[in-house]
Amino acid sequence: MEPVTLTVVSAGLGKPSSTRLLADRLVEAVVRRLDARTGELTHAEAQPRPGGGSVQVRVVELRDLATEIAHHLVTGFPGPALREALESVERADALIAVTPIFAASYSGLFKSFFDVLDREALDGTPVLLGATGGTARHSLALEYALRPLFAHLRAAPVPTAVFAASEDWAGGDAHTADLPSRIDRAAGELAALVGAAPAVRKPRDGSPRDEEVVPFADQLAALGVQ
Repeated sequence: MEPVTLTVVSAGLGKPSSTRLLADRLVEAVVRRLDARTGELTHAEAQPRPGGGSVQVRVVELRDLATEIAHHLVTGFPGPALREALESVERADALIAVTPIFAASYSGLFKSFFDVLDREALDGTPVLLGATGGTARHSLALEYALRPLFAHLRAAPVPTAVFAASEDWAGGDAHTADLPSRIDRAAGELAALVGAAPAVRKPRDGSPRDEEVVPFADQLAALGVQ
């Protein structure tokens, strides 16, 4: 079993960024869940990465790619850093995508990145959706804006999306309200989908994917849904 590759796309604009903070919390929870699943395997079955883990994490900070994304939109050619980021998303076993909410939707930078992504790059990829905003009133943007976007890209968003408002970080402490429970629930759902290993995912070496499709009922069963 190869290590799971987890790519994180963060569209936060500031430093520090609450969007990146949420992304980091989601990564911690997902890695913990995936490592726990690997721990259930025998040492002969598992192939951990250096440091004892079974997950390889790559973080894509869109603020650092803003210029290359704009150039790609008008020229059709990605720069080196953007090309590497796009390939990281395409080859990932799972994706965490987090954006700030501006004007009741995802940020323009977030949308522009996925606009230049290959249309088949996310076919069948499990995705955990996250967003941040000044008030919880923006939380529905996850359902009417982000989820349709990833459905259009034929990804597989997990049922639980995570929104963090300003009050969730009160006093700089993430352990407020029910944010930790939402993060943990979403992480468990993503880990379950990764463990189900849908056959529709594109092979990492770029070879043609197996056209066998895992029945939807089997995918629900992997999530524990009756």
